[in-house]
Amino acid sequence: MGSYRAPPHAVGRLKLPFGTLYYQVTGSGPPLVFAHGLGGNHLSWWQQVAHFAPHYTCVTFAHRGFAPSDAIAGGPDPADYAADLAALIDHLKLDGVRLVGQSMGGWTMLDYAIAHPARVTALVLSSTSGTLDRRGCDPSGGAEYDGWLKKAEAAMADGRARGVHPAMGVKAAERWPALHLLYLGIDETAGTLDKEKLRAGLRRTATRTLADLKDFQVPTLLIGGADDVVFPAFLAKAIAAKLPRAEAHIIPDCGHSPYFEQAAVFNEVVESFLKRIQVPPSR
Repeated sequence: MGSYRAPPHAVGRLKLPFGTLYYQVTGSGPPLVFAHGLGGNHLSWWQQVAHFAPHYTCVTFAHRGFAPSDAIAGGPDPADYAADLAALIDHLKLDGVRLVGQSMGGWTMLDYAIAHPARVTALVLSSTSGTLDRRGCDPSGGAEYDGWLKKAEAAMADGRARGVHPAMGVKAAERWPALHLLYLGIDETAGTLDKEKLRAGLRRTATRTLADLKDFQVPTLLIGGADDVVFPAFLAKAIAAKLPRAEAHIIPDCGHSPYFEQAAVFNEVVESFLKRIQVPPSR
């Protein structure tokens, strides 16, 4: 018989005005909270929870409107995400949280960290600039972003014609077809959720400027995938250069979902960052 013992694990539903927010808590130690992207839910983080649960209390959840959280008539508004997270963190009585947001999850995590900086130990933004206006973060004044966008749209069209989800991309689907199928399966759990309408809501709420974050003191790591066709990886470095306590890491040969397609590398980068900014227990 082996000595393995599974980490503590609990499932819950938090009642909020819109309905119930589904969440899972796995592991023990300092709180580490994950917010998924448009193509995911709490299951997206299976490779991170398995890695971090021995040393962190991992909290995953499904955003409002994403199963198994309750659906919302007309679909969710991303402007409500940060308040949902605040309610969940309060409900679980967490403090000194480490936040990891992927793509759409960056809206949730960045806005929570801006509103509650004293409660956040670290922030990781993966393939996202959250509620920052992307084009406005381009040091070239938009020229580099516009060039990237033209190429990215062509690459996404080619991927769609091949049945490939843009959040992984053709190269990743070719290298890891099983992971691509799993990604598709998780994405499809959203059912009839109108994701095009939600994308429009994300664009509508991404209005912050880098000047708005000039005094943002939360230690922040921005991760990008070099081959991403959804988020321009070069912006990770551009944004990090303008924030008071930020750094960036670009993962080569990787698309929009580094946490999913390059999980071992992603986990190592995040773990190293969290160790570097570890705060004393007396905080």
